[in-house]
Amino acid sequence: TMENQSSISEFFLREISKSPEQQQFLFGIFLCMYLVTLTGNVLIILAIASDPHLHTPMYFFLANLSFVDMGLTSSTVTKMLVNVQTRHRTISYAGCLSQMYFFLMFGDLDSFFLAAMAYDRYVAICRPLYYSTVMSPRLCALLLALCWVLTNTVALTHTLLMARLSFCVTGEITHFFCDILPVLKLSCSDTHINEFMVFALGGTVLIVPFLCIVISYVHIISALLRVQAPGRGGKAFSTCSSHLCVVCMFYATLFSAYLCPPSVASEEKDIAAAAMYTIVTPMLNPFIYSLRNKDMQGGLKRLLSHRRIFSS
Repeated sequence: TMENQSSISEFFLREISKSPEQQQFLFGIFLCMYLVTLTGNVLIILAIASDPHLHTPMYFFLANLSFVDMGLTSSTVTKMLVNVQTRHRTISYAGCLSQMYFFLMFGDLDSFFLAAMAYDRYVAICRPLYYSTVMSPRLCALLLALCWVLTNTVALTHTLLMARLSFCVTGEITHFFCDILPVLKLSCSDTHINEFMVFALGGTVLIVPFLCIVISYVHIISALLRVQAPGRGGKAFSTCSSHLCVVCMFYATLFSAYLCPPSVASEEKDIAAAAMYTIVTPMLNPFIYSLRNKDMQGGLKRLLSHRRIFSS
């Protein structure tokens, strides 16, 4: 087994387009999107860190979400951009496992942080008198640590299970990065345990946070419908609208990639869906949070005005 494994030193990643002209065009688009993602998320983190008004649990998790979004995009897109520019489609065996680990960790963290933010909104709207007691710095730190420990455990489990498989022939991964299922297809070992763990662990880290978000918003909406004062419900719900937009985008693309039955064009559909949640969603998140959120807008204005004063 070890001989087979060590004989495979690299895999081939799928090209984003068969046409060289189209490939260069897509390279330009993805590079611009990647730079916008980095800039937007770094600005969100700096604005939250530098503004005392934003030192609340909601923005604490938003800053962590921005960091994770940068990690998710960097773990998948950078290698694809390098491959397009160098005209090589290869990724080393070790590089493939590393990419898989970081993609799984950051992708799962995205899901968990969105659930933590939904719980924060639930407490703020449904239990406002207990908010400062419940969402204490200690609980936020515990939730953060729990998210990191769980996602690292899941990612490490999948990566170690993949590392024990044999790959007898250097093949093409039908994706632009090392996702679990396309890599499993290339193995000449028995992959039943891997497939079971993908179903069990993958289903859990997808469904559990999603259910937490749904339950939180059921309580939030029912609480807002009971609010008698005109305008109060709308104002309270506007604080959740940006979070809901991000949740809908993230889970819609994720579910379409992993839970829809395969079809004739499933490879193209999977690549399009993966591009959405690894590139488009992390890029749009900072815009969604800053456009609909007056506190965030204020924090960004203060940050940029301080930078301007400092540079002048």
